[in-house]
Amino acid sequence: MITRSPRGPRQLRVVAVTAIAVLLGSTAMASPGRATTPFDSDCADTTDALAVELCLARAATATTDDPGLGVDEIDSSPNLRQIANLPKPAPFDTESALNSDLAFQGRYAFVGNYNGFVIYDIFNPRKPRLVSQVLCVGAQNDISVHGDLLFLSTDSSRSDDSCASTSQSAGIKESWEGIKIFDIRDKSNPRYIKSVETNCGSHTHTLVPGKDRRTVYLYVSSYSPSASFPDCQPPHDLISIVKVPVKKPTDAALVATPVLFPEGGNPGGNGSSTTSGCHDITAYPQKDLAAGACMGDGVLLDIADREAPRVIHQVRDTTNFAFWHSATFNNSGTKVVFTDELGGGGAATCNPTIGLERGANAVYDITGKGASRTLVFRSYFKIPRTNGPTENCVAHNGSLIPVLGRDIMVQAWYQGGVSVWDFTDSARPVEIAYWERGPVSDTRMVTGGPWSTYYYNGYIYSSDIQKGLDVLEIRDWRTASAKLVRLPELNVQTQSWYLSW
Repeated sequence: MITRSPRGPRQLRVVAVTAIAVLLGSTAMASPGRATTPFDSDCADTTDALAVELCLARAATATTDDPGLGVDEIDSSPNLRQIANLPKPAPFDTESALNSDLAFQGRYAFVGNYNGFVIYDIFNPRKPRLVSQVLCVGAQNDISVHGDLLFLSTDSSRSDDSCASTSQSAGIKESWEGIKIFDIRDKSNPRYIKSVETNCGSHTHTLVPGKDRRTVYLYVSSYSPSASFPDCQPPHDLISIVKVPVKKPTDAALVATPVLFPEGGNPGGNGSSTTSGCHDITAYPQKDLAAGACMGDGVLLDIADREAPRVIHQVRDTTNFAFWHSATFNNSGTKVVFTDELGGGGAATCNPTIGLERGANAVYDITGKGASRTLVFRSYFKIPRTNGPTENCVAHNGSLIPVLGRDIMVQAWYQGGVSVWDFTDSARPVEIAYWERGPVSDTRMVTGGPWSTYYYNGYIYSSDIQKGLDVLEIRDWRTASAKLVRLPELNVQTQSWYLSW
């Protein structure tokens, strides 16, 4: 079933309340020198406490002018500040070696890069240190971890599956793309142990734990087939599923290629992408759900059978969405935020010309039960700041902040910086904090800014494409309860459940 989005815009609880009270005075407000919108008169007309809060926060962080930041100049709301930065290490420090996604395990952060990946010790978030780096060229090197294993996506056609491979046309049958697996028991010396080739490579992958705890699955997303590519033939309306036995990962293998769009995906046109695969999938294993951002379509999936995911509902927005890029559930599994990567992440789309509904997030409620669940559009959200013509800016990767009783996430916007926003009211999302750098260059477009920005065990970590690893700290009563939630491991596209009320 396809629907079209409308046009337009206990003990733990006691501890949480105590924590919130400590930080009660730290609320979001505009930084000096930034233009703000006047107090929304609607706020004065309601007795709903949450509605008043959201109105006040909207007025506090909204801006109407170009911040006019100089190259690398930093600006932020008072409740969000940078506490550390580690520049990209050589040989990952060139302009073409883009930092990509992030994963976490215990005291370690893993950062993907088009040239390989880097492991950082973040035991002291204010003083992160480099532990090791692996040179293994193969864009994007999307990354996830599970126990002693690290998984890396290769979505560039290579001469072979080794880390010493060279670029080679996808028109050559022997060319390779897919998943690489590393043993990371020794964080100072990761070992490459296995590869699995997948159709059209692996742009991204999503780790889904098997129900027997002895297996993990990788849902591999890829797209852009061509009749001239032997291993990437159209219509490519599928995903690839790799099964990995945890205790014998060298037996990892492709076990299924389920077709998600048997009746066809979005044909494209009118600014909307043609669907020929998925860009990213976010799984919520505890609820047997997944949300797929699939170029021209958004889908809700039942993943109770890990090897045979099934589409429950399919939605399309041909008015404002150009490229369905990624997805985030709220903790209760009753909402999904989809992102639109307008311009492919390489264009300046945060400005009045593009507006606030394109290159934005779309908030959907999940209604109904079981196989009758549907995605219902509620609103768009986009950062309320104007960025300059040399700043690529669009909605990109973010994560839920595990606060109690609210739906709040932190998100990367490339050179639009980092935004923390509240979508508890699906119809009226609002930004509550932000942090950003000025342009990488004020004379030419350089792909830069945060690629992925995630909350992990008390701090916000941001993988900046050019500037390396940033660590931020948020001090706001609305997010204070998140300090109570500790995770042993975090792959954001494998969404974790946490205790709430």
